[in-house]
Amino acid sequence: MPPAPSPDNESGLANAIRSRTAKVVHLTHNDLDAVGADAIHRMVFGAGDVFTIWSSVGKFPSLLALVASAEGKGDLLSISDLGFHADAVSLVAKAKKNGWNVEWRDHHRWRDEEVAKIQKEAGLLHIDTSVCGTGIVARDLAADNPVAAEVARVVCDYDLWKHADPRSAVLGQVLQKKENREHVRDCLVQGIFTDERIEREYAGIRAEMEDAMHRSLKQATFMGSKYRIVFTPLYGYPSETAHFIRDEKNTEIEVIIGKDGKFSIRSVPPISHLIAREFGGGGHPHAAGGSFNFTVIERFTWWLFKKSRHFDELVTVADKL
Repeated sequence: MPPAPSPDNESGLANAIRSRTAKVVHLTHNDLDAVGADAIHRMVFGAGDVFTIWSSVGKFPSLLALVASAEGKGDLLSISDLGFHADAVSLVAKAKKNGWNVEWRDHHRWRDEEVAKIQKEAGLLHIDTSVCGTGIVARDLAADNPVAAEVARVVCDYDLWKHADPRSAVLGQVLQKKENREHVRDCLVQGIFTDERIEREYAGIRAEMEDAMHRSLKQATFMGSKYRIVFTPLYGYPSETAHFIRDEKNTEIEVIIGKDGKFSIRSVPPISHLIAREFGGGGHPHAAGGSFNFTVIERFTWWLFKKSRHFDELVTVADKL
């Protein structure tokens, strides 16, 4: 059988887009916020009329290009929970020219000039940093639907780091495994927030997570003058690891670093996105991501010693904010 269409099988995905029967293509991120947004799209338009494309931030331009290149036929291209990218201006214009009706809903921070560029091309652009992406989608598409409102409340609790609703932490952690996306999404469509599979997955992930968080803490480096900053290797579950170390060590900025130099950053002061932008990334004020662009040698020394010259660079950036 042919491989299933996915971001990693772009030729198959392109063919699937061209031969779609759904009238809505939903291009969204790949976390709980994206899953919640997709659930609400399906509540409103019907499950059979939504073609979903899950996208990492890095894959967003290439996946948008795939959709923009296909014939739109007057269908809706709905983008959610994905921030501005310079290539998006020309790609949204191309999608419009090819017959797509483009709507974009996002809760990341945009510059005024970025908003203006996309507004010229998209039929709708709704940016609101006060809620999660699912919250924007719920208000726009399903304002009178109590199930959609409840889904948005639970998702925003996790995505905005409120941690007031225990259901959100369970779902967020279960979705660390991409194979759980569609199952959780289909549950949320029905207003179901837990079931036997979700509970079983959570129990297994929680055990893995505890080990990963303690390994990261054991190899952490603490620095900073204006802020207490921790740098630590990623062994999985970046958000939960950052939250765990903050509780244990009273840190204010947590930098969780992968083996290739890509990092997730969380912060108490609302500056994560500003720091990340200095390292080729971006995101939210309290949660973002960037990259140290390790050389081959730096990858080796990071693996061996869990230290990097880039620590000082990031501390300098943070101290200026």
